[in-house]
Amino acid sequence: MSMLPVFLKLDGRNCLLVGAGGVALDKIGSLLATGVKLRVVAPEARVEIRDLARDNKLEWVQRRFETSDLDGNILVIAATNDAEVNALVYRGSVERNILSNSVDDIPNCDFFFGSLVTRGHLQIAISTSGESPAVAQQLRREIDLQLPEDLGRWLEQLGPLRREVLSIHPRSEERKQLLHQLAQLPLCASSQCPSRQLAHASLPSAPGSEAEVRHFDRAPVLLSRGHLPNGLSSAPGVVSLVGAGPGTPDLLTVQALGLIQTAELILHDDLIRAEVLQLAPPEAEILNVGKRCGTKTITQEEINELMIHHARAGRRVIRLKSGDPLLFGRAAEEIAALTSAGITLQIVPGITAASAAAAALGCSLTDRNRASNVTFSTGHHAQSHNHAPLPEIEDTTRVVYMPGRDLRLLAAEWLDQGLPPDFPCAVISNVATANQQVRYRALGDLGALEPAPAPSLLIAGWTLSSVPEAFQSKAEFLLHTASQNLADK
Repeated sequence: MSMLPVFLKLDGRNCLLVGAGGVALDKIGSLLATGVKLRVVAPEARVEIRDLARDNKLEWVQRRFETSDLDGNILVIAATNDAEVNALVYRGSVERNILSNSVDDIPNCDFFFGSLVTRGHLQIAISTSGESPAVAQQLRREIDLQLPEDLGRWLEQLGPLRREVLSIHPRSEERKQLLHQLAQLPLCASSQCPSRQLAHASLPSAPGSEAEVRHFDRAPVLLSRGHLPNGLSSAPGVVSLVGAGPGTPDLLTVQALGLIQTAELILHDDLIRAEVLQLAPPEAEILNVGKRCGTKTITQEEINELMIHHARAGRRVIRLKSGDPLLFGRAAEEIAALTSAGITLQIVPGITAASAAAAALGCSLTDRNRASNVTFSTGHHAQSHNHAPLPEIEDTTRVVYMPGRDLRLLAAEWLDQGLPPDFPCAVISNVATANQQVRYRALGDLGALEPAPAPSLLIAGWTLSSVPEAFQSKAEFLLHTASQNLADK
């Protein structure tokens, strides 16, 4: 016979407990937590139960059970050491259509207490229908070890967001899908939280037309395993080149987050932060295949072979790159290798460090009054071989990834090209992280700048002259703090 698992709202309802010994005490804690009005009937009671009665947490009636005690209750629990009394309680409850439980007496039970795992509003109850409470308790311990401790706090944030979705969007299949995907995403208190923005995004007003369906498929929704937006797939045998952004998980795209959360193998660059990798499933295999500062522990050919081998084995493979995967990440070689091997490939762009650095500086890379062009280069190729005369006012913002620790050669080359000594420059280290540092220098002083912590990026251009004072002050404070820390050492 199948039983119906339910969770009852008992706040303010009447409940009767017959018995006041050790067995009864075991049930009282879970009963009082529901807010019931608990009445205990027993000629004697343990001191703990007496104390609860004295503190008005429950009512203790000091006498033997009478069948009239059953009237007016929604639940009844018999917890005495007298089988006849327990049977009498059950028969009287059945006559009154009151659900009853006789502890450790399966024939005289309408329901069973489950072993409970809780995280705030989350409750997981395990029942063996009375066959083996010990097994239920063992399972409870195992499940409890698997659940994150902060799951309850996350659920407290998710509940109000769900109610917002219900109030904003009309009932539809799209709303149902949106609620399911929100149940898989992290939440933060910020109004800029991607999950909150997703909840408030427009849904198709009239599902059914081809154009509207295509529009919905492009929205950042449906991140469950095997169903991702923009034609993406988390199916086995697919390799995803994914941009992880400049550092903080907050700057991951929703598409990147969905793929990371469904990955079985992640091959990541050395610059990927631990906070991003922690978003992967616990069972995912995570390998560092980074080649940083000239140090190589693995060749590009070996990385290609790893992707191909595991994709052919049917695994969900993520090639996770810092910033955008198509900027200075040797993506062309990996795309060629995967394509030649016949492996299904998908690419998810990321926020590149140049954009994050410009945001940190508070300036536009293309200020229409100062710069109409942007060039991206690396420290190895920043020196231009084009010796054509520069315009009277250089209108290009130069962005140099990985400029190196010694900037003297780069500065000398730019000065030889004709850039003026007062050409504004900024070196940004650890962009978009808690350790971000920004240092301003004119080009003529750039070569004398102390080595910056890696990873770093150089932005140079007249657009820096429009940086708001608030951002400049913040940068100088960071520079002063860093200098002071070095001096203290």
